[in-house]
Amino acid sequence: MDSSKEKLLSPTDAWEHEDEHERFRRSFDARTSTSDLDSDLDATEFLQSDPLTSSKPSAFSTQPRNNRWLRKPPTFCGCFTGRSTRWIIGCLGVFAFVLLALSGGGFFAFNKYKQAPPDGLSPPWYPTPKGGTAQTWAEAYRKASEMVARMTLPEKVNVTTGTGWKMGPAVGNTGPAINVGFPALALQDGPLGIRFADNATAFPAGITVGATWNKELMYQWGNAHAIEARKKGINAILGPCIGPLGRMPAGGRNWEGFGADPYLQGVAASQSIKGIQEEGVMATIKHLVANEQEHFRQSWEWGLPNGLSANIDDRTMHELYLWPFGNAVKAGVASVMCSYNMINNSYACGNSKLLNGLLRDEMGFQGFVMSDWLAQRSGVASALAGLDMTMPGDGLFWEDGKSLWGPELTRSILNGSVPLERLNDMVTRIVAAWYQLGQDDESKFDRKGPNFSSWTDEPEGVFAPGSPSEQESVPVNQYINVMGDHASIARRIAAEGTVLLKNTGLLPLARNASTQSNQTTRRDGPLQIAIFGEDAGPGDGPNHCPDRGCNQGTLASGWGSGSVEFPYLVTPVEALTKAWEGNEDVKVTTYLTNSPPFQKGILLDAELCIVFANADSGEGYKAWESVKGDRPDLFLQKAGDDLIFEVAQGCNGGEGDVLVVIHTVGPVVMEKWIDLPNVKAVLLANLPGQESGNALADVIFGDVNPSGKLPWTIGKSLDDYGEGAKVMYMPNGVVPQQDFSEGLYVDYRHFDKNGIEPRFEFGFGLSYTSFMFAECVVAELKPKSALPAPRPNDFAVPPEYDPSIPDEEEVLFPEGFRKLEKYVYPYLDTVDDIVSEPYPYPEGYDYKQPLSGAGGDEGGNPDLWETYVTVSVNVTNTGDKAGQVVPQLYLSYPKDVSAAVDFPVKVLRGFDKFLLDKYETKTVTFNLTRRDLSYWDVKSQNWAMVTEGEYTFMVGQSSRDLPVSGTW
Repeated sequence: MDSSKEKLLSPTDAWEHEDEHERFRRSFDARTSTSDLDSDLDATEFLQSDPLTSSKPSAFSTQPRNNRWLRKPPTFCGCFTGRSTRWIIGCLGVFAFVLLALSGGGFFAFNKYKQAPPDGLSPPWYPTPKGGTAQTWAEAYRKASEMVARMTLPEKVNVTTGTGWKMGPAVGNTGPAINVGFPALALQDGPLGIRFADNATAFPAGITVGATWNKELMYQWGNAHAIEARKKGINAILGPCIGPLGRMPAGGRNWEGFGADPYLQGVAASQSIKGIQEEGVMATIKHLVANEQEHFRQSWEWGLPNGLSANIDDRTMHELYLWPFGNAVKAGVASVMCSYNMINNSYACGNSKLLNGLLRDEMGFQGFVMSDWLAQRSGVASALAGLDMTMPGDGLFWEDGKSLWGPELTRSILNGSVPLERLNDMVTRIVAAWYQLGQDDESKFDRKGPNFSSWTDEPEGVFAPGSPSEQESVPVNQYINVMGDHASIARRIAAEGTVLLKNTGLLPLARNASTQSNQTTRRDGPLQIAIFGEDAGPGDGPNHCPDRGCNQGTLASGWGSGSVEFPYLVTPVEALTKAWEGNEDVKVTTYLTNSPPFQKGILLDAELCIVFANADSGEGYKAWESVKGDRPDLFLQKAGDDLIFEVAQGCNGGEGDVLVVIHTVGPVVMEKWIDLPNVKAVLLANLPGQESGNALADVIFGDVNPSGKLPWTIGKSLDDYGEGAKVMYMPNGVVPQQDFSEGLYVDYRHFDKNGIEPRFEFGFGLSYTSFMFAECVVAELKPKSALPAPRPNDFAVPPEYDPSIPDEEEVLFPEGFRKLEKYVYPYLDTVDDIVSEPYPYPEGYDYKQPLSGAGGDEGGNPDLWETYVTVSVNVTNTGDKAGQVVPQLYLSYPKDVSAAVDFPVKVLRGFDKFLLDKYETKTVTFNLTRRDLSYWDVKSQNWAMVTEGEYTFMVGQSSRDLPVSGTW
């Protein structure tokens, strides 16, 4: 068995026999726990969550509208508060299923997990390493320490605790520290744009950005988003997203990320973070970690009292799921958002090994950790485990005002259950991030907060609509247009993110039908073009469903908190018909439905048929038909496959040319129609945002030479992706257990390992020209060595503060203070009940953790980021059109060197993108770092390089088209 898998997914007696050092060094080893004190997890029973359903259902303009939809106050009680009848029935159904399974002794999967597992199989890692050790943050921490030293205890608590859902203009609002001049922070959802905002750009989704394979566009996407956020008064964007990674091709939120490969995700994350933060806005990388499916991600959202546990071995965690987070930390990301799910049976936002050991010690993270909205499942335990900010501030229930922190954190400091130095570090990290991004500059951040409301479109409203308390009406929406020229960036990303999957001489089409740029057979009279499919048209408008939570009209975004309000949406049919407008040589007929009247012979005269279909998904708090967040399968929705097949069969009696355009959140199975002889071209346009039609027309008519590449593999069936790629649609226990037993073998790695031929491989994408690769040259810059250089000493010493417990009187509500009901304050009504006694801290809390050799600075040991070898290749455009080429470098580890270590066939370790004129040649050089060349050694607990044998570097246009190679 691979040593990286031993003793990691199930409890074992071996844990009890390890020495103390090994016990605390082994990452993600499972263990037997019989005491609550052994756990990273505070047990919470029968919790409730309510979906983030507030949204703006119609398109925005610069004028207020009167049709604002607001959720009614709850009229039910208990776990059914605010739920629909469908949800209640579903919830009861799940309960019945669980009870039946357990009462019957368990059947199928319940046989394995018929009891809740021991809490916290992830080992403890305490105390939280303090921030302020990195040179790049030294000045920010110096300024922050001076401010924090002057804060009162309530001010410190205010900075770390959200004020509650709908308790401020943004989706996340912290309290200010007024006496020292620190403002309330406004946090707003991304990553497609500014959620709930008017007059802001609806950018292409992350998966479309990933499909560009263009580092410059990744940066510009983040930068344009940040410009708009800053002008709207936002301090932190809740993006980019690199979790989920894409383990499951039907995963509901894969579209928010950049693709199913850690290297691609990491580069895109780094570039977009730089783009965001160079504008002074905080980026929030999310979701840490392994939130790979929507089903059972969160307590009670699916009727179960606990979220799913993603059980991952040490090596897989490092090489796959944490890898892109390393890039994010190296880029200086201000914030990390921990996810809803458990990791090895410890909730992510209370997992000390994850937050303290991996993120802070190994990766050297200097910013702050915030919870996903209601992902905090404990009070004291989460503070000790490394959580710095709780969002939205409510506790275990939505909109109840009963925070796990807020006044409870104040109380915990006074009674000694949370050390004051932990709170000081929490606050300092947040304030340091504020200084690090230059948000103390009032010329850029006026400290007035957002100039829009997430909760109403009206010009006036109340400050905290989540509170039933009477409030005066104040201006809340200024309708500031922040879009600038960002439509051009959105259009370019959408065009470059469009992947040409098939083209047998059809594309590019001609605007003037008299030209011969297409191979469509002409008859006398105008060229007859027919456009089919609901996905080509406007439907009921892009904002018809709250949070884009339905599939209607052309698909330009998935649904959920990552969605935005479209200021407009250029549909494909609009852009295409406009291109042929006034041309008497072309006649266009449109059927914007997936059920056209074929019986009327509408296909017989069509010489060119363009058919549109799609597949949608989104966040788990919403469902559309059978798509409950995660897709139920990989087929096109609304009978899209049948539509394509029927159009192809009947177009001009089966002799007409067919162009298929797919908008999708992820891979779709195309086997029913992809090999039909008259399906001449297929374009996969991903999720293109507001400029959808314009970008598509750019590619179809050849104004843009397609250069998009697949950010995941398209298989011939869901089974092709392996068992680990299948969503768990039914729970296998009271605490659903999902073992990531496939390890490193996700997406193309699985296909390679098992010799499975995909329909279209990872990295694939055609062009209107052709390219040739030649002359691979490998140059060593540094010799191989087994382990990185010794961990360097910290550049700076973290700030130190007065350790004295503050005066109890300063935490009482000020005299005459008017409280808003359900608003989260840091104050207490009384301190008479405060009892300070020795607190039973978790196991290992007083143990001095040995520092990881993999750490030492932002992103980890600096030696990991040093270039050890370069690979250069000549690339020539051999066609007669200029076009952008995407050289991709894949690495194969030395073979047959160590039987104990299993390596994938190949892994992506480099890519670039540049324009080549016809017949032009350029040399591309890839710099491979020590990290790129290493694997995670579970024994040494460090990144190890193979020093014997030869590495192989393969370069080409996709993961299965690698014509040149070299060795080292």
